[in-house]
Amino acid sequence: MSEVLSYLLELVSDFQFWKKKKERRKYEKENNLPKKVLVHPLTKVVLFTLVLAVVVKLVVGGIYISDRYENETKRKMNEIQILLEENKKHTGKYPKELKMIIRNNPLRKNITLDSWGNEFHYESLTNGLNYVLLSKGKDGELGNEDDIES
Repeated sequence: MSEVLSYLLELVSDFQFWKKKKERRKYEKENNLPKKVLVHPLTKVVLFTLVLAVVVKLVVGGIYISDRYENETKRKMNEIQILLEENKKHTGKYPKELKMIIRNNPLRKNITLDSWGNEFHYESLTNGLNYVLLSKGKDGELGNEDDIES
C-alpha cells in the first residue's frame, strides 16, 4: 500500500514539475528570455541525501581514524617490545637507544615512528635491565593525557 502511495506521489510530483517547466518555457519564449535551468524535485532529494551521506562519513570516519592510529601505534609498540626482549635474551640487557633494534633490516626502518610520525620515547633504565617505551600521541608532546604506554 505504501509503495502505491509513494508511486502516486512521485507521479504527481512529476506532473507538477513538467507543467511548471512548460509554463516557464512559454513565458521565456514570449518575453525573449534565456532558458532557466529547472531541477526536478527528486533530483534535489537525491543530491541532499548524497551530501548528507558524505558529511556523516567524514564525521564518523574522523572518529575512527584516531582509533585506528592508536591501535596501529599499540601494535608497533608490541612489536618493539618483542624485539627488545629478543635483544635482552641475546645480550643480557636492553639497548641504550631504540634505533639499535633496527640493525640492517630495511623492514624495521620506520619501526621507531608511531602512527602520527613521531619518534617513540624510549629510555633504558638501571643499566639496561628495564626500559620505558611511550608514544607521544597525536599532539607529539610527552607528558599529556594522549600519551600511549606500552
